[in-house]
Amino acid sequence: MKYQDEKSFEPINIFGKGAPNEAYAQYFIGQSFLKSLTGQETGVHLSNVTFAPGCRNNWHIHRAKSGGGQLLLCIAGEGWYQEEGKEAVSLIPGTVIFIPANVKHWHGAKADSWFSHLAMEVPGEEAANEWLEEVNDAQYQELKEG
Repeated sequence: MKYQDEKSFEPINIFGKGAPNEAYAQYFIGQSFLKSLTGQETGVHLSNVTFAPGCRNNWHIHRAKSGGGQLLLCIAGEGWYQEEGKEAVSLIPGTVIFIPANVKHWHGAKADSWFSHLAMEVPGEEAANEWLEEVNDAQYQELKEG
């Protein structure tokens, strides 16, 4: 279900939107919010990432020598996920996306909906994120509901 209004979205975003995502703002178009759900001591980083309508992150790659990658668990609103060279996938609550290490991709909200997903960095050897170019407005506006 799409939520254009933040007030109606808040109650269904069960982990809460958290604080403005200032640390990674340079890698996003639009406003995102971040709420860490686990601490460094767990060895597994899990956060709720909330995207305002139209917000998306840049293309990026979760690099790893072995293991690694990212797991997205969609929990509220509607969004998009796209791997380089493939069609975008519509995201709704309950969608689970596993992104293997070394795969170029992006994710974010649909233009007309708030969106939240839990993002888990999969542990790996020599794991690091590589942030790349923006998903520009022309690319984003080409996305179509399937």
